[in-house]
Amino acid sequence: MSQDLNLSAYSHALDEETARAEIYGLLSQLFYAAPSPELLGQLQVAVTQAPDAGGFLEEPWRNLVASARSLSHAQISAEFNSLFGGVGKPEVYLFGSHYLSGFLNEKPLVRLRDDLAELGLGRSEGMSETEDHVAYVFEVMRFLIAGDDVAVSNLTRQQAFFNLHVQTWLPALCQTLQAHPRAVFYGSLAVFTESFVSVELQGFDLVA
Repeated sequence: MSQDLNLSAYSHALDEETARAEIYGLLSQLFYAAPSPELLGQLQVAVTQAPDAGGFLEEPWRNLVASARSLSHAQISAEFNSLFGGVGKPEVYLFGSHYLSGFLNEKPLVRLRDDLAELGLGRSEGMSETEDHVAYVFEVMRFLIAGDDVAVSNLTRQQAFFNLHVQTWLPALCQTLQAHPRAVFYGSLAVFTESFVSVELQGFDLVA
């Protein structure tokens, strides 16, 4: 009986890690570009009932899915471009240095690049944004959870990277989006993201 319980707990832990990696991957996609028609279609039919009813992320996830269902691909694309695109200063910055120092390409980006180099990571040639873009930071977290090299992809590395390069500025970005009058889909995404980051922080605190 005890063996079955242990196997069950191990399986649950694996499921949790897979779910965490998938959420980081989804957030990375949604913050990097407006969702493709295929991704939007997946969101619109996503299950909104959490395995444990009343879970902390259930309501913000349900609201995000509801927002996806209420808007067209064209509307969400226009919202993305209005908030984050255009020529010159965007309505909302997606770069960590802006929230940590008030400027782009400052010391927080240098620190991030140093830490990425230590992990053996770097920006691909096809990416025009700097490494402190929220999508890049989330993709690094996904890698640190789901990567095959346990010397790099492990809980200690996750916690260190999260504490330095995620928690320090992500809440400010999310609150900026929630306060923006034209952030509808991305306002809902910001609520879900802030809730998820809060859950991650609590989880890391438990293993500290």
